[in-house]
Amino acid sequence: MMIVYGRATSSNVQALLWGLEELGLKYDRLDYGETFGGLNAPKFRKLNPHGKIPVLKVGDTALFETAAILRHLASVHGPDAFWPADPLARAKVDMWAEWAKHDVAEGFTGPIFWEAVRKHPDKQDADLIVRNLTRFEAELDIADQRLSKRQFLCGDNFTLADIQFGHVLYRYFDIDIERRPLPSVRAYYDRLSDRPAYRRTVMVSYEALKNSI
Repeated sequence: MMIVYGRATSSNVQALLWGLEELGLKYDRLDYGETFGGLNAPKFRKLNPHGKIPVLKVGDTALFETAAILRHLASVHGPDAFWPADPLARAKVDMWAEWAKHDVAEGFTGPIFWEAVRKHPDKQDADLIVRNLTRFEAELDIADQRLSKRQFLCGDNFTLADIQFGHVLYRYFDIDIERRPLPSVRAYYDRLSDRPAYRRTVMVSYEALKNSI
């Protein structure tokens, strides 16, 4: 049994949970972070000295950093279509996973979701949100072009790159912002929404996070 440390409303935790469920792995989850606290507790700091979630404990080993955890799980448990054994084919998936992590997920969560949802309306900067959204949607344009020719980010197979990219799309399409038309990304999101694991782990309420900072 694997144990996930992290609240269900954390986008990074959601990416991990989604990956676990797509791979058919059993796990328990413990609430850590935000109102649940626990990140500065000595017990947790032994698992992750950086005091961040998620952490995945496998036996006596604690793993942190979402991307690293997902790569480990994919290497041990993933089929070849999800995480290829061939080094070059794997690198082609991994480069899109890294892009999704750094340019998409990090470009959305703090600059847009925190600014437009988590911040109290009195603290929000509408012009800043628009600028951040413009930069973010420039990255989505890249995905839109790719997805106009394929079912998933790296082809016709669902891969690790889709976990890293797709987990932010629920909030992007759900929050109250003015979005550009991105028909291929929207159709891709609709396909993800049909996946039971995505609905269970990603399409969850973020009401508790609204106006919280």
